[in-house]
Amino acid sequence: MSPVRVRQHVNPLASKFQTPTASPDWESIYTQPNLPLHLDIGCARGRFVLKMAQIEANWNFLGLEIREPLVVEANRIREEMELKNLHYMFANVNNSLVSLLSNLPPGRLQKVTIQFPDPWFKNRHAKRRVVQRELVTELANYLAVGGVVFLQSDIQFVAEEMCDRFYEHPAFEKLGTTTWLAENPLPVPTEREIATFNKGEPVYRALFRKKTEILDSRGT
Repeated sequence: MSPVRVRQHVNPLASKFQTPTASPDWESIYTQPNLPLHLDIGCARGRFVLKMAQIEANWNFLGLEIREPLVVEANRIREEMELKNLHYMFANVNNSLVSLLSNLPPGRLQKVTIQFPDPWFKNRHAKRRVVQRELVTELANYLAVGGVVFLQSDIQFVAEEMCDRFYEHPAFEKLGTTTWLAENPLPVPTEREIATFNKGEPVYRALFRKKTEILDSRGT
């Protein structure tokens, strides 16, 4: 079957993407729902978490993607491979994270990856970028203490902006002593990461850890 063709850039502020995605039935999408959860935001075709789910069977993986045809295709491949610790969902994470994670037991979300998000180069399009302050606050509310967020981009200003958002939030601390990580701490590179490496261009990576619990609007 030929790869699904979709638009490369999707405006998350468009009206058709404003309905929040509801939380899944965690016990129905995972055979072992009590395993720690790795959330991949903007998973595209889902190849990264597909490989991660095969390598790390003691984790559950959830890929979120705003381009629905890619989600349908990724779930088809997952079903063919009979992976019981992986699921993909169509979602605009900037208005769906709270509804998606509303019934996830505390402490379950332990790892988040945001890799090579659409840069939206023009300043007037800055609100279309995925890492907004609201998203960081929501991640702080749901991520387990000690949980990590891995960020990477091949566009330096995007990587810097993402890092600034996490620096600003008191729940997070940056790991490592250098501005950027020299290597990817995860065992699987993304397709974009491989392509960037093959062109001899730099990748800007950073790892943040949730160091403390922050009281949120839910009173937890």
